[in-house]
Amino acid sequence: MEELGRMSPEEIKTSEKRPIIVILDDVRSMHNVGSSFRTCDAFAIEALYLCGYTPAPPHRDIHKTALGATETVNWKNFTSTMEAVAHAREAGYKIMAVEQAHNNTMLHELSYNNEKVALVFGNEVTGVNDDVLAAADGCIEIPQWGSKHSLNISVSLGVVLWEMVKPPNPSR
Repeated sequence: MEELGRMSPEEIKTSEKRPIIVILDDVRSMHNVGSSFRTCDAFAIEALYLCGYTPAPPHRDIHKTALGATETVNWKNFTSTMEAVAHAREAGYKIMAVEQAHNNTMLHELSYNNEKVALVFGNEVTGVNDDVLAAADGCIEIPQWGSKHSLNISVSLGVVLWEMVKPPNPSR
C-alpha cells in the first residue's frame, strides 16, 4: 500500500468522503454488491445502503469481489429502499435514480457540484422500483448506442461515479 501512496484501511475509514450515498434497490447478485463496495471505496463515497433483499456482508461471494472494501466503506442495511431514501432525504440528500425513464438527465449533461446526492441503482432485471422512481428528485440515464440498453450495476456505478467526481478538464 505504501509504495502506491494508498491509505491504510484505518485511515480510509476516517478520511473525508464525497457527499454521495449509493443505494442498491433489491440487487440480487452478491458479486454486484461486492463490486459496489469496491467502487464506493475507490471514489471515497460517503456510504452504501443495501436495501430489500440485497445481500449484505459477511458473505464469501461479497468478500470475493469487494477485496476488503466491506471494511473501508460505511454501509447500512435497510428493510426497504423507501426507508433508505427517507433516511437520505432527512440527512439533506437529493435523491437521483439511475434509470431509463421519461424526463431524465443524460449523464453527460449532469451538473454536479459536490452537493449531497443519493444515487439509487435498481434490480438487475426490473430496475429501480416504481415507488422509488416516484419519490426521486430526478433520474440520470447513461447514454447507450448498442443493441443492449442496459449495463451491469457494477459497470453503471463506476461510470456514473466517475462522471460525477472526475476532475474538470481545462481544455473543455
